[in-house]
Amino acid sequence: MSVPTVSKVLNGHSDISPQTRRRIETLLTRYGYQRPRAPRRKTQRGDLIDLVINELDSAWGLEILTGVEQVAEAAGLGLVVSAVHNRASLTRRWLEGLISRGSQGAILVLSDLSDDQRAELQRRTLPFVVVDGVSQPPPDVPSVGATNFSGGYAAAEHLIKLGHRRIGAIGGPEQLLCSRARIAGYRAALESAGLPTDRDLVRYGNFQHSGGLRAAQQLLALADPPTAIFAGSDQQATGVYEAARLVGRQIPHDLSVVGFDDLHYAQWTAPPLTTIRQPLHEMGASAARLLLRLVNGEHLEAPRIELHTELILRNSTAALR
Repeated sequence: MSVPTVSKVLNGHSDISPQTRRRIETLLTRYGYQRPRAPRRKTQRGDLIDLVINELDSAWGLEILTGVEQVAEAAGLGLVVSAVHNRASLTRRWLEGLISRGSQGAILVLSDLSDDQRAELQRRTLPFVVVDGVSQPPPDVPSVGATNFSGGYAAAEHLIKLGHRRIGAIGGPEQLLCSRARIAGYRAALESAGLPTDRDLVRYGNFQHSGGLRAAQQLLALADPPTAIFAGSDQQATGVYEAARLVGRQIPHDLSVVGFDDLHYAQWTAPPLTTIRQPLHEMGASAARLLLRLVNGEHLEAPRIELHTELILRNSTAALR
């Protein structure tokens, strides 16, 4: 068959006899022909980007997802979402899928990105952006995060201004950069106020309700328990609420609580939660915009973006009685 005839079949032209069309399609199938992909440097309507995230069953993850989705939709891109649940087999699978489907690139919201995975992405020249990585990413890895240190500082400073001196803190997993930064900010605020940093008042959880509950129970069982607790996530703050209820302490009369994230339900807790707003939706959107710039071959002036956090005052904190 001539090249123009085969081209007409591949491109759906109608001026080909049914017999010829069937014969060419049979040969294409037999020899496993695959249409060459368009260069990845130019985004086209119908192209794909990937979002790879540890968990999607939390309001935190959904906020990031909606930010990515908004930018992808505006750019005419499809979005493939993979939840890996910290399982090595699923982590390998998303990398294989990313390569096989010819994705434009990936936004990675993972607790860890191994050196091998990063090297494989870079070897295949697949653009990627990391959101809130486990550690400070190398300078050549584009990333998006929030001002976790200043958020932790603002939370502790607020409680200090209310007269609290025994202030507990519950971080997320200790190996996570964002968790360590929030606790570091909390400690810096205590030191600035001339207050001692008591190791007994710091616990680490899992950013979930269960971690906040366990850690708060330990803090409230101390011989000299805290009068206020900074929880490193809103979900952990709800665990603190439960721990206080179990020992008959009222919030904020007996215990002040500050969360972190400002998830949608924070204003509906009883009492409404004072928290540090983390711009999760905008973090997802910023990561998607960064990725599109990389896909289009643009130079990034600064590969790291940090979005501001903000103290949101509600009714879960009060002056020390």
